[in-house]
Amino acid sequence: MEKLIKLRKKYKYSGTYMAQRLNISKPFYWQLEHGQRRLTYDMAIKIANVFDLKPDEIFYKDYIRKKQI
Repeated sequence: MEKLIKLRKKYKYSGTYMAQRLNISKPFYWQLEHGQRRLTYDMAIKIANVFDLKPDEIFYKDYIRKKQI
């Protein structure tokens, strides 16, 4: 989730702001961002929409990295 964290900081969005935009709790968002919760495809789409990107543009490298382990 490195790119997600970088994007959030680049746009100067707080975790609270992201949680509100995604209609989830702040702890839930924090867990997603830190890999303690599994990211669903639906949530990946919602997160990507916040940044006007496609999910692969944010999450693909992390997905591939996990598959190689």
